[in-house]
Amino acid sequence: MTSAPARAIAVVALVLTCCGLAMAADNAPVWLRAHATFYGGADASDTMGGACGYGNLYSAGYGTRTAALSQALFNDGAACGQCYKIACDRKLADPMFCKPGVSVTITATNLCPPNYALPSDNGGWCNPPRPHFDMAQPAWEKIGVYKGGIIPVMYQRVPCVRKGGVRFKIAGHDYFNLVNVFNVAAAGSIKSMDVKTSNSDAWAPMGRNWGANWQSLANLTGKMLSFRLTNTDGQTLVFNNIVPAGWTFGQTFASKLQF
Repeated sequence: MTSAPARAIAVVALVLTCCGLAMAADNAPVWLRAHATFYGGADASDTMGGACGYGNLYSAGYGTRTAALSQALFNDGAACGQCYKIACDRKLADPMFCKPGVSVTITATNLCPPNYALPSDNGGWCNPPRPHFDMAQPAWEKIGVYKGGIIPVMYQRVPCVRKGGVRFKIAGHDYFNLVNVFNVAAAGSIKSMDVKTSNSDAWAPMGRNWGANWQSLANLTGKMLSFRLTNTDGQTLVFNNIVPAGWTFGQTFASKLQF
């Protein structure tokens, strides 16, 4: 684990664009410092839903290895779906509450909102500009001891590994289509999204509405749809005719394509 001050400075000056990872001069991923708490209960039942809009995290493919990111990391939803490897910081943690030599990889599925009524070193852990992970309890207990409550951690952005292809869930109503994009591998997060109907050759840009939900204000109801995604690493995939004609709101469509 790299934690010397000189290596921490390297993250500012030397960043490579492989899966959004911060890399040192020798191409080794840089570990950054943060803190981590937990929420959601031992069964993670209260982590379902969240500010990315994934809903049931089991059916979305994320399970209990998830976290709510502080505002500084969440980036207004642009970080939804990203993956982070997290380990207890042995240099700063109370050894009673730290599980050394292990790490856990989580997916960002929620926002940990700031609490400006509390100081950022005593309760307001998610206040800007702090990087903070409010992890699902089962994930947190991979690296920390329950009674500790909060531990200093080291973290690094890592590529996401997913089973199957990218999935799309359509909500909204006529003239307001809201598409949730999930089960995204590699970068995990989406930078831009476009939609095209089967009776048109033109791609229409969609905008991020909230979290991992992208909106179109055109009337797409019942039409066969194609989507074009560009992830935050700049990779683009086209999902031709992924949504068949006659679809209805609330349906989910699974592709065979993956980043």
